[in-house]
Amino acid sequence: MATLPLLSASFNLTQEHIDFFQKNKYIKLKNVFDAATLNHFNAVISKKVDEMKQEDVPLEARSTYGKAFLQLFNLYLEDETIKSLVFSKRLAQIAAKLMQVESVRLYHDQALFKEAGGGITPWHADQYYWPLETDKTITAWIPLQATPLEMGPLEFSAGSHEIVEGRDLSISDESEAAIQKRLKVTDFKHIIEPFDVGEISFHSGWVFHRAGANTTDEMRKVMTIIYMDSNMRLKKPVNDGQLADWHKWCPGVEIGEIINSPINPVLY
Repeated sequence: MATLPLLSASFNLTQEHIDFFQKNKYIKLKNVFDAATLNHFNAVISKKVDEMKQEDVPLEARSTYGKAFLQLFNLYLEDETIKSLVFSKRLAQIAAKLMQVESVRLYHDQALFKEAGGGITPWHADQYYWPLETDKTITAWIPLQATPLEMGPLEFSAGSHEIVEGRDLSISDESEAAIQKRLKVTDFKHIIEPFDVGEISFHSGWVFHRAGANTTDEMRKVMTIIYMDSNMRLKKPVNDGQLADWHKWCPGVEIGEIINSPINPVLY
């Protein structure tokens, strides 16, 4: 395996970065990785996604969710090279410092590949799906290539974690319409920007976000890693998504217990 020193090197996260995240519950950081590191993982993750994907339904015949992306989970269990990215101390340290916790553990990873011609990812908050007791969660969104607006980069409603309305909606046409309507009557800034090579975003579980359609003829390749406070406890699920996540991502953990299953290791 190639030597990739940036995986373990500390990132110069400033107090200004931390303050920005605490206010807005998202941040975009440039030059987290270099082009060589991203190209390496682009090749490995793309190969694994191609091996594992099962979607053979034409785009036009899929639901809005199905058109949004190909979604594959916990690739770190399938490939040692991918595991080196998911277990990166550099990324985990950023996650811990932004959340202002001492230590983080893995919730799960997922590849989100938006196909050429793929549709929007509707407005939503990730934590709708997660049976987690607190808001100490954060997702690293790692584009494996430069991602212009035409490719459908992640968009954020800065500070929208303060809104409770819409938290009970899964990713759907309904969430896109209802949350967009709610956000229009607020002062929260809508951030829609391209991502440079090596630029990575981090966002909280309750901040509202979306992504545009991929109008290019290339796949938009993104790897994500979801972290949680290492002391996170399992809460009683309140919807079918949380019930499914409990059994899939927190195996053997009982309600009220710290989520320390074998697939939720401490990463920093």
